[in-house]
Amino acid sequence: MKGDPKLLKTLNSLLADELTAINQYMVHSEMCDGWGYEKLHKELEKRAIDEMKHAEKLIGRILFLEGIPIVSELKKLFIGSDVPKMFAFDHKAEEGAIKAYNEAIVLAGNVKDFATRDLLQTILNDEDKHLDEIEEVQDQIKQMTLPIFLTTKVG
Repeated sequence: MKGDPKLLKTLNSLLADELTAINQYMVHSEMCDGWGYEKLHKELEKRAIDEMKHAEKLIGRILFLEGIPIVSELKKLFIGSDVPKMFAFDHKAEEGAIKAYNEAIVLAGNVKDFATRDLLQTILNDEDKHLDEIEEVQDQIKQMTLPIFLTTKVG
């Protein structure tokens, strides 16, 4: 089934966002592992895996629409030098993803590709959950203070 060219371009842009998020989360995860924050390491690693699943779904959809998935492009990575900066950068990335998915959902509806729209809605729901988790951690850091929060993340 030949997909709409504008929608295919948008799907590849979303794919670049997901591939970037995978890298950003994995670097943050490994930094936390190196600092001995095993629980934080695992939480970030799980989020990176979620983003990998999103990338896989996008690749599958692009191929189904007879497009070519572009897996060699990344957006700019924002790597935090400490835990609060990591979560600030991750928050910004998730906000951008939510905006991009909302716009893509509208586009998919406009070109009458409702299966793609449903797929994008599923991914958007995951991104909303990620943003909620990040905001939860940011609230915990504020309420507990960073040192106390970090003591809860040691393996």
